[in-house]
Amino acid sequence: MNRITQKLQEDKKLLSIYFTAGYPKLEDTVAIIQELEKNGVDMIEIGLPFSDPLADGPTIQDSSTAALKNGMTTELLFGQLQAIRETVSIPLIIMGYFNPMLQYGVEAFCKKCHDIGIDGIIMPDLPLDVYLAEYEAIFKKYGLLNIFLITPQTSEARIREIDDASEGFIYMVSSASVTGSKSGFGTEQEDYFKRIASLKLKNPQIVGFGIKDSKTFQQATKTAKGAIIGSAFIKHLTKNGVALISDFIRKIR
Repeated sequence: MNRITQKLQEDKKLLSIYFTAGYPKLEDTVAIIQELEKNGVDMIEIGLPFSDPLADGPTIQDSSTAALKNGMTTELLFGQLQAIRETVSIPLIIMGYFNPMLQYGVEAFCKKCHDIGIDGIIMPDLPLDVYLAEYEAIFKKYGLLNIFLITPQTSEARIREIDDASEGFIYMVSSASVTGSKSGFGTEQEDYFKRIASLKLKNPQIVGFGIKDSKTFQQATKTAKGAIIGSAFIKHLTKNGVALISDFIRKIR
């Protein structure tokens, strides 16, 4: 069974952390993963930096630019992760953009992920219909779950299509905090969380965007299976490096 599927069966709210591979320093990738697992994180999204990360906010964009300047490449990331399963057992997901995957070769990329021990892939710019028509068989051949995103603007019909095509979980984009809010999610986001929960989808949802602390984690996971923290963690890395990861995680739950 895929590690993501196994993790989703646990009777707990899941904390997933996103970070950009090769940031703050090129060789930090493995140490960050090991520290996150050591401190009780349930899943990790490893960001593959890209030169034009349109779906990301400024914090992640800046970390991606810095990682590329540090020298991070797809091949180098695979090299860094070659022995990761000797020390890490939690689910690992690569999150990035389709262009680097396409340049590497979709099947070659998926095979490499399988060989290393990657469990899933998130490619926000890979359309559902293209995935189903051209790449689903390759992902399944190598035991990789493709994680799709929904937003508050996604129609119910589309959400159900995504649910039917998904295995694992659905990445539920919160659309972040209300503009100017520093105290958590607003009524609009909370209504959205409740609306998605009421659909009784077959796949659990994990909320991303706008989760930054214990309060927003609790709000996001009231109806969802888990939450993903990205920008807030990258800001912590920027300020503190790898050394104080435990301090960040301790404040979340």
